[in-house]
Amino acid sequence: MLPDYLKALFQNQSYNPNHFFLIAGPCVVESEEMVMEIADRVSGICKRLEIPYIFKASYRKANRTSANSFTGIGDDNGLSLIKKVGTHFGLPTTSDIHAHEEAAMAAPFIDILQIPAFLCRQTDLLIAAAETGKIVNVKKGQFLSGPSMKFAVDKIRKAGNEQIMLTERGNSFGYTDLVVDYRNIPWMQEHQTPVIMDCTHALQQPNQTSGVTGGNPQLIGTIAKAAIATGANGLFIETHPKPSEAKSDGANMLQLDLLEPLLEQLIKIRKAIT
Repeated sequence: MLPDYLKALFQNQSYNPNHFFLIAGPCVVESEEMVMEIADRVSGICKRLEIPYIFKASYRKANRTSANSFTGIGDDNGLSLIKKVGTHFGLPTTSDIHAHEEAAMAAPFIDILQIPAFLCRQTDLLIAAAETGKIVNVKKGQFLSGPSMKFAVDKIRKAGNEQIMLTERGNSFGYTDLVVDYRNIPWMQEHQTPVIMDCTHALQQPNQTSGVTGGNPQLIGTIAKAAIATGANGLFIETHPKPSEAKSDGANMLQLDLLEPLLEQLIKIRKAIT
């Protein structure tokens, strides 16, 4: 069951309440043409499949391996384009924030403030996000367990905001790999929040000596299917028409043409377990 604040978010969409919801889009705003193309195609797919959809793109990528990596087209431009997508297609939107002063800046443009995994313990950031009154989606740190996320949830609730989501994105396994412990999905649901599986970042291979993060996108379907089977409320999938040409996280994004058949399979799995 979706909490009331998510039902309100999806009120303009026709969806099957038994389906999972989807957060999807490019890793970062590269251009107006790109975000509009991806939003158009994904929203069309989700409308046909009756999956509630949230458009995602980072207006700025603050966490990059190399100082030479692409970070965005400027905060104002990036946020404005995300808002344009939401208005044009009638979609809720989300993006990352990285510091407490960004919360108030980003809130007028997006519906959900996303807290990056590495920052999930930053008290001032969590409180600033909570105080905007927006939905706050906190990604679980690669160094934390699902039960330990109760402290992030408590910080947001004590700031007066009950609109909280949590995202599983794997745990560090050695220096350059991640593994997913699916026990974290039901464990985090015990905090009385919807839980999302980040199917693409869970397949990153970070900290490569090349300065570019690697990944295993051929396993996105495996991660997603297991997440649906273990009861995830939503899925997070970064997607791009040509991942090899993406300016950020291309190594672990799903090729856009592969999204629809994957979602069709996932609907069958959700139907089988409900």
